[in-house]
Amino acid sequence: MRIIRYFEADGRTVRLAAVTDGEQAFPLRSPDFIALVRETDEAGITPLEAVRRQIEGAEPLPGDWRALNLLTPVDAPEVWAAGVTYERSREARNEESKGGTTGEETFYDKVYRAERPEIFFKSTSARTARPGTPVCIRGDSDWQVPEPELGIVLDGRGRILGYTVGNDMSCRDIEGENPLYLPQAKIWRRSCSFGPAIRLAETVPNPYDLTITCRIYRDGRLAVEESANTGQLRRKLDELASYLARDNVVFDGTVLLTGTCIVPPDRFTLRPGDRIEIGISGIGTLVNPVAAADASISE
Repeated sequence: MRIIRYFEADGRTVRLAAVTDGEQAFPLRSPDFIALVRETDEAGITPLEAVRRQIEGAEPLPGDWRALNLLTPVDAPEVWAAGVTYERSREARNEESKGGTTGEETFYDKVYRAERPEIFFKSTSARTARPGTPVCIRGDSDWQVPEPELGIVLDGRGRILGYTVGNDMSCRDIEGENPLYLPQAKIWRRSCSFGPAIRLAETVPNPYDLTITCRIYRDGRLAVEESANTGQLRRKLDELASYLARDNVVFDGTVLLTGTCIVPPDRFTLRPGDRIEIGISGIGTLVNPVAAADASISE
């Protein structure tokens, strides 16, 4: 069972809905995802049970739910991200920083092996692009890529409530020039997107067996297509969540992106007009066009 959030036809009223594995969407009475979770905690039932009760006997929304005016499935006050959690990510970081070619150990090698994971701040609600709307590329970078990632949705206790699809837009040249430039390589206007749905955690039997696929289209043609599996993740999801919550304030609805194992080839860089599609099995496909950082974008 998945949860989506969307605008009704008036473009102002926000509604929550549940999407079944049969791709039917049913409106829910709960105003938002966190409210749904709080209601279930108070009632002593699971979110899945609550959703089933709410949609029992209800009529599904007409048409394909993916054609709705979708919002991010939760209004995340903060988005965080973990780095160097896959072997491929470690290799890519070494390549972009011109390290790892002399046989000497780099700090990326150390982070990959270390007990403490790399976790960094990524985005706020105001900086995050919703599904179907443009993500932006920086004007001072010549090497920018999407980073397809499994996102975990957390409550204030660091509990994993569900899973979503994330895009951690990154400037590989800025990060490669100096690791202290990481915030500028990761955080700018519309440098993040996630959605289109949250898969309830209790409905995912094994989060380490999810297929992630990234496709990038340019001028209507497929330019990049790569796939990987979360089974390649070196870190455990609970481990990443626990480090984020350690001596920290975690707000209900926080999203933690768990790292990437898909890196576009060679010196491929995004351009305005490209289209990014990131899919994760059982969750859905996050679609965002690409725009310049100074583009005028209306919601």
